[in-house]
Amino acid sequence: MLRRIGAIGDIHAEDQALARVLEALAGLAVDRILAVGDIVDGPGDSARCCRLLAQAGVDVVRGNHDRWALKDQLRNLPGALAALDPEQRRYLDSLPATRDYQTVAGPLLLCHGLGTDDMCRLTEDDFGYALETNDPLQDLLASQQYSFVVNGHTHRRMVRRFARLTVINAGTLFRENDPCFAVVDFAAGRVEFHDVRPDGITPAGVHPLDPGGASR
Repeated sequence: MLRRIGAIGDIHAEDQALARVLEALAGLAVDRILAVGDIVDGPGDSARCCRLLAQAGVDVVRGNHDRWALKDQLRNLPGALAALDPEQRRYLDSLPATRDYQTVAGPLLLCHGLGTDDMCRLTEDDFGYALETNDPLQDLLASQQYSFVVNGHTHRRMVRRFARLTVINAGTLFRENDPCFAVVDFAAGRVEFHDVRPDGITPAGVHPLDPGGASR
């Protein structure tokens, strides 16, 4: 039963930032560390990222970039790997699309986009029709299976409440998109974001797990 977790967003080969984040989380008394995938395709060493995640025992799901890399698709994207080494391929191939957990405040789904759809986007700017036509979100709401979703994909940190479901976007470590990570304290009912900069890691605000008033 999880009380407190670390949440790492899209990594995109930022091995140096990932190493600093894992070191910081080791001192923050979390029960587990979760990561939303997109390990590959970026400016750093994605093979080292895989090793760091494995060595730290991080629970990781597969992102769309990881899926593309395994299938040798869209390798013409900026920063895309030309090929995976065998160890990296085995690691990425072992990652599931989703993982389930029990927290002290209710069940949690770890995914990349939403559910098994690793391309599904959800942002704080989505309202009305954008939410109504977001089928993965509507499926999650209808199932009433989860109290929390930890996801990524958009590179935008977010805590957003929908009826009985709170979606926590862990953001990204990618240097061009406001890099951060999160600590989610289910017992205290809050999410603490931390900025990740080349000169260090600094607190970046606390958000309630139930921000008050469900989004529509």
